[in-house]
Amino acid sequence: MSSLFPTFARYPITLVKGKGSRLWDDQGKEYLDFMTGIAVTSLGHVPERVKNAVAEQLDELWHVSNLFYTPNQEKAAKLLTDNSCADAVFFCNSGAEANEAAIKIARRYHQKVLGNGRYEIVTFTQSFHGRTLATLTATGQDKVKEGFLPLPVGFVHTPLNDIEALKAVITDKTAAIMLELIQAEGGIIEADPQFVRDVRELCDREGILLILDEIQTGMGRTGKLFAYEHYGVEPDIFTLAKGIGSGFPIGAMLAKAPLIPAFNAGSHGSTFSGTPIATAAVIATIETMLIEQAPQRAAESGKLLIDSLRSALGELPNVVDVRGRGLIVGIECTGPVANIVAALQERGLLVITAGPNVLRLLPNLLIAEEEITEAVSILASVLSEQLTAAAN
Repeated sequence: MSSLFPTFARYPITLVKGKGSRLWDDQGKEYLDFMTGIAVTSLGHVPERVKNAVAEQLDELWHVSNLFYTPNQEKAAKLLTDNSCADAVFFCNSGAEANEAAIKIARRYHQKVLGNGRYEIVTFTQSFHGRTLATLTATGQDKVKEGFLPLPVGFVHTPLNDIEALKAVITDKTAAIMLELIQAEGGIIEADPQFVRDVRELCDREGILLILDEIQTGMGRTGKLFAYEHYGVEPDIFTLAKGIGSGFPIGAMLAKAPLIPAFNAGSHGSTFSGTPIATAAVIATIETMLIEQAPQRAAESGKLLIDSLRSALGELPNVVDVRGRGLIVGIECTGPVANIVAALQERGLLVITAGPNVLRLLPNLLIAEEEITEAVSILASVLSEQLTAAAN
């Protein structure tokens, strides 16, 4: 019997090795990885530059606490601000912690810097922002909230892509609007570009902060280093994790200069935030992405993947839609896809779901064309076989 809490519905696979786009289990079976640890190993498994940077850091310094400066943390933060619209970075350990920090800085900015007492955060139905008490309350899905009552106050939900519904919930208590540009857990649902622009205008007009949750869409995944670059808007605050450290646990909350006074000394903290080892991985990950032009490659590979899927699956009656941007791709099916995921695993392809009826594909940003062809072939075969099985 396992000594672990059964909090994860684990697949019956024990993975022991990875390299590039491939994983191997404890039985020696090889898998083509189109889930990348849920958009985490975005340079593939064990990328050489990141491996070497972490190995070097292991011989130097592991942890000293944030009561001291460390060079890696400063360099990692500067790489992020130099390549984004942000002016300052708070490192943490996960996406949920990054979103928690975003919520806290938004409230504190209004209450301590502006002095207006605003505290409400508006989010969207079908969103997903994390599993701390604050971030699961921010999440627009009831299933993650069961059994955790009472929930923190100050969160309001409204439908995505409905600007009039959004305007209707804005009050003099509204501190921020928190938005995923692509709702990944919600089914690969993209925010409409005009809606995003309207939200930015609404925030500017009403003195509201715009928070973008880029935990899954950031770091090249959509074909730009950050997804907001597609929309012609800039957030006041945005959050990163997943692909930022190639698998090392680290997240980041980034914000523009006016918010810096809201996070003064003692206002927020985290023991393990931005350790020398984790930030060594961040530096090497970002540098590799820039050198290898990973976002541009994701845009090209994503177009190839989506076009290939639409061509291969377009006539199948059990496929409703193929959608996505860059290398975050969803295949919506007519029914639950859990059995399809299992069948794909048997054929050596790893994917994940995005809600009950959507297959989510998240290959690494450096995926090869022949690996895309291989994955599409497996998907087409398995989805066709599912039709035959259902007919019999």
